[in-house]
Amino acid sequence: MSIGTGIVLFVIGAILAFAINVDVDFVNLDLIGYILMGAGVVVFLIGIVLLMKRRSTESTVRTVDPVAGERVTRSETRSSGDGTI
Repeated sequence: MSIGTGIVLFVIGAILAFAINVDVDFVNLDLIGYILMGAGVVVFLIGIVLLMKRRSTESTVRTVDPVAGERVTRSETRSSGDGTI
């Protein structure tokens, strides 16, 4: 969802910066467009990072050693997929 939000912010910012030629006294639409485009890029990158973080999983297996009677814990971290989006 954050990837889509980043794209929407970027598109709205690009429209404000490049397509609208309205002169408003109290607001600089070009500056607001550039700010929205920058925010869109940041939100998009955060979404990509969170997506990659969510794809890695950690599983823990607990067993009892029959000889010593002690618990043995083994943790594995695996990345699902081949790393592509």
